Amino acid sequence: MPQRHGTRLGTSATPRLTRLAACLLGTATLTLPAWSQDQAVPAPAPAPAASEPTGPAAEKSLETVVVTGIRASLAAALNAKRQDRGIVDVIKAEDIAKFPDTNLAESLQRIPGVVIDRDAGEGRNITVRGLGADFTRVRINGIEALATTGGTDSSGGANRSRGFDFNVFASELFNTITVRKSSSAEVDEGSLGATVDLQAARPFDFNKRVITASVKGRFNDLSRETDPRAAFLLSDVFLDNKLGVLVSGAYSKRRLYEEGFSTVRWDNGASSGGWCSPQGVTPGNPTTTATTCGPAAQGVPRLPASPGATTAYNDASSSANFHPRLPRYGRLTHDQDRLGLTGSIQFRPSDRTLLTFDMLYSKLDATRQEDFLEAISFSRTASQGGKPQTSVVEAQYAPNGALQYGVFNGVDIRAESRYDELSTTFRQPSLTLEQEITDHLKFNAKVGRADSKFRNPVQTTVTLDALNVNGYTLDFRGNDRLPVIKYPFDPTAQNGALQIVGVPQVTTGTQPTTVTNTTTSEIRIRPQGANNRNDIAHLDLAWEVMPDQLTLKAGYDYKKYSFDTYEFRRINQNDTIFSPAAGSGVLTTMLTNFGRGLSLPAGTPTSWVIPDLNAIAAAYDIYCNCLKSGPAGGPGDFTLSSITNGNARGNNRAVIERDRGGFVQADFEGRVMGLKMQGNVGVRYVVTEQDATGYLATGGGTEVVIGQKYKDWLPALNLSANLTKDLVARFAAAKVMARPQLGNLNPGGTISTTGTLSITTGNPYLKPFRAKTFDASLEWYFGRNAFLGVGLFQKNISTYIQSLRTNAPYNQTGLPLSLLPSNFTGEEVFQLTTPINTPGGKLRGIELNYQQPFSFLPAWGKNFGTVLNYTYVKSKITYLISPTSDAVITDDLLNMSPKSWNATLYYDDNTFSARVSASKRSSFLTRVPGQNNNDVEGKNATLNVDASISYKVNDRLTITLEGVNLTNEANDQFISRARNSPVVYHVTGREYLLGASYKF
Repeated sequence: MPQRHGTRLGTSATPRLTRLAACLLGTATLTLPAWSQDQAVPAPAPAPAASEPTGPAAEKSLETVVVTGIRASLAAALNAKRQDRGIVDVIKAEDIAKFPDTNLAESLQRIPGVVIDRDAGEGRNITVRGLGADFTRVRINGIEALATTGGTDSSGGANRSRGFDFNVFASELFNTITVRKSSSAEVDEGSLGATVDLQAARPFDFNKRVITASVKGRFNDLSRETDPRAAFLLSDVFLDNKLGVLVSGAYSKRRLYEEGFSTVRWDNGASSGGWCSPQGVTPGNPTTTATTCGPAAQGVPRLPASPGATTAYNDASSSANFHPRLPRYGRLTHDQDRLGLTGSIQFRPSDRTLLTFDMLYSKLDATRQEDFLEAISFSRTASQGGKPQTSVVEAQYAPNGALQYGVFNGVDIRAESRYDELSTTFRQPSLTLEQEITDHLKFNAKVGRADSKFRNPVQTTVTLDALNVNGYTLDFRGNDRLPVIKYPFDPTAQNGALQIVGVPQVTTGTQPTTVTNTTTSEIRIRPQGANNRNDIAHLDLAWEVMPDQLTLKAGYDYKKYSFDTYEFRRINQNDTIFSPAAGSGVLTTMLTNFGRGLSLPAGTPTSWVIPDLNAIAAAYDIYCNCLKSGPAGGPGDFTLSSITNGNARGNNRAVIERDRGGFVQADFEGRVMGLKMQGNVGVRYVVTEQDATGYLATGGGTEVVIGQKYKDWLPALNLSANLTKDLVARFAAAKVMARPQLGNLNPGGTISTTGTLSITTGNPYLKPFRAKTFDASLEWYFGRNAFLGVGLFQKNISTYIQSLRTNAPYNQTGLPLSLLPSNFTGEEVFQLTTPINTPGGKLRGIELNYQQPFSFLPAWGKNFGTVLNYTYVKSKITYLISPTSDAVITDDLLNMSPKSWNATLYYDDNTFSARVSASKRSSFLTRVPGQNNNDVEGKNATLNVDASISYKVNDRLTITLEGVNLTNEANDQFISRARNSPVVYHVTGREYLLGASYKF
């Protein structure tokens, strides 16, 4: 009797090799067994047509058919999808050390319902069915992991939350990605969106000697740099296939420019103390004189009285009219080196015992330099020399309140350069035991640690400044994303308007730390880092009560998760400096050839003078961590502090979680009323204990530790039924939970007195996100490797967490004035932020999937095929606006794109393969309520197009050519639903990769 693929010893109904080889679109050269190119792939077999041969003759014909490439990958994916009990999607590597995309996140975006967010043009985080990175758990080789990197400020900065950064890892290190969209009791808790499993290769995947290597060259058309990418894999088995050893590695370098326009948000005319009024109009700032904006000592003249000046001032002062806070063009120079290594040892002393040791190491080293030419007055108060010293000469606004055109006097212009050195080191050892105690009883055990260390030892910003210039022009009339900016001086002059403006050093009396009502040049030094560690232990027992029909499972999980983060800043919290010492030499350099990929409007500067960080560091000895000159805490003090530093304190915190959970589950398969049915049902019980550590502002940083404990019962059901031989219906339901974001648990807080004035506190008593989820789908396998499916899902989110913000003068917060710099009065308006639990809401969606090879076409046309999917998600969350108001905003869930789709057209004849893929993501929100008097913040829609071709020269050598981001899609961030005002509009260029792989 032929062997059945059933549920023996609690395994999935999917055969092991089929499950490992399953993939979705974008893959190119996969067959079974894993990594092999020599065998046919099993596929769902429809009933034969009348004209097709049947019986032994047909079977003999099928045995000789060899299907490889994209078609084989899609066939395996359908086979896995059809047989699995839950709702999962799988992506499999095309070949040894060859994933279908250059980045794991970019491969994941091919899956229905999965969209990605990018940093520096590369996929960093994922959102699954409208739920962002904080709601998605990632396991590597079965161990829950959290890898973190340091991104640009506009992409979230350093990751200090629960979201997983996929750009830490080279894609070549893994051979399988599984996205589990429905829950089951045996999969540990922590996700509202999905659980993503990353699996590296193991020697028993091959059971023979395998040696392979690949090399590629990557060219970026914006930076015009060519960088290497290489990978290898060595695997062999010994002792009559009882011992296997595998090592693999991948290295890549990536140098690129990120260029464009940004604003650091928009604010209304009344913000930051308002504008300087023309003569004859009552000043809003009490220090303004009859002829000067602010104190007479600053020498900033008010505009003469005229009807035009009054009209411009009144229009600009309206709370309904908005302007950019820091309008600027800039270039970010990224230089990344990524190294990854895996090792695996498998030992099978008997047919019933398998011991596996896995080791994963990844190191991402990067530098990033950010150079901007910006106006800084529009976001600053009177004490900082900001808007109350700026006059509106002319202003035009759109009906929605967005600035269209403006001419301003008394504007502070800055050339700012920031330099970061960043590294992430990830290590994960794990040991797995699979033991068959009897033919019907199986024991599994796993222990491991996932350790991620992020370091940013150098984060330094230096500036050149030109104070109170007249005739600054900002013009959005021709392009609302790329305005014309005109400066009333030559920004390329190295001894021109842009200079280091220092605090004068006095020889007698008290040395001031700032210049009154002025923002001088700065040197900011902010080294920081974060650590994440997961220690886990897992045990489970599976008893096959009825062979191929019923398996009972029970298990226990223990996890200790440790997180801590730190930051240092100068004890001089104003970051001011003295004027350079005599003989310091030239402290500036030049940025050139800006805007090559932007189609900039005429008149926009493409070169400007910038600070020379190395020269400034040497001249001032900024890294000495010492007092160089003047009094302690003054412009000559480069001593660093952390917990006692009001601006750095909030990023010094820690969380320790101890999670204990157990589950029971029944896997079943059989027939009910003549229908083949399979599935699982079970419940998980988990206890979470949290200890959050933070530092209060009082006492110069008083440590406080607050703990809490909560329990959850999480039942889950997965059910599938074959309504006909080719029609499968599925249903899933579960209770799920996800723990609060790490930053929100901080029992302390931080006060920012530079840039945006803000006070942020955490809430260690936050309850987790909780939801009930429901899934239903119908799948029609209407032909060989052809598929049409529709899936419905709903998540009833019962508890949610949002940040609640309000604006208030500092002297109304109850905090002591001693926490502020000496030049602050206490009347400055701060943005106050704290997280709270809210009721949440419902999320509903639909997924449509269509896949078909064009085998019905004649001749070479039959080698074409397509894969299409579309996802629609709807969710409305009620957000509170202020703790002092009952007003609310009802809008989308954060990070949820209501619409997304993927389309791939491929060609594959087993020798030559080609594909072109497009991924569309509609706009989505990133913050509600928005900052600076705005309702929301978000990102606009993106359409990314990639393509690849490969030619198999022979069984050993394959040549490949790939194109990534062929449309040079912009990172387009906005603020305000009504205005859609630009916050970031950056491009990173197209990339082309030419390479070869060889099997020895």
